[in-house]
Amino acid sequence: MPGTLFFIAAALVEYYFGLGPAITVMIFGLVVADYLFVPPYGQFDVLDQSDVALIISYPLATLLVICLIERLRRAQFRAELIADVARSRYEMLLRADNERAVANRAADETHRLLRHLPHYHNDIVMIKAVDRNAPGASASIHVAQTSNAAIAQGIRYNSVHADDVKHLAATVHAGSHRVRLSVGAAQKTVNCLCERFTTHVGDFLVFRLEESS
Repeated sequence: MPGTLFFIAAALVEYYFGLGPAITVMIFGLVVADYLFVPPYGQFDVLDQSDVALIISYPLATLLVICLIERLRRAQFRAELIADVARSRYEMLLRADNERAVANRAADETHRLLRHLPHYHNDIVMIKAVDRNAPGASASIHVAQTSNAAIAQGIRYNSVHADDVKHLAATVHAGSHRVRLSVGAAQKTVNCLCERFTTHVGDFLVFRLEESS
């Protein structure tokens, strides 16, 4: 079995370096084995039964083994690639879940603050959420008029005239407004300042009363 060592060498080269180098080692081993280990030694002039057996059996066995190893290695690489992709997607899902949890926690804290402010500040009329992605003022007005959840009523909300409340609810820009305020049985006109605050969970308009001029 003059080609055994070269057969093992070709299989090892295939496992570590791939198909091309393995075929090169196989061809080189065939020439060396026939030249050095098949009688008559050291010449290619005579072609007998030993030479024919080596030329037929050695390449066939070597090609069979290196092709099987190549297929197994490709399957291994494919499995490792799928595992890496699955791991990266899992990490992306974990990061997305963490970011969503942080965003939800921040949004809950912001909403809790918005519920707290109107009840403990005597000059606040209302706090209204504004859609920052609205294409125009009309869309924001429509949201403000149709969604009661977008407005947090303050202590002075019921003291302002109903028409002025509708006007404030339709406001989408910061500024100053004159509103009618009920004081007992009488009414007086006071200044209502609208300020816009931008947070990571959205934009808000805060309406608070100022002393009348």
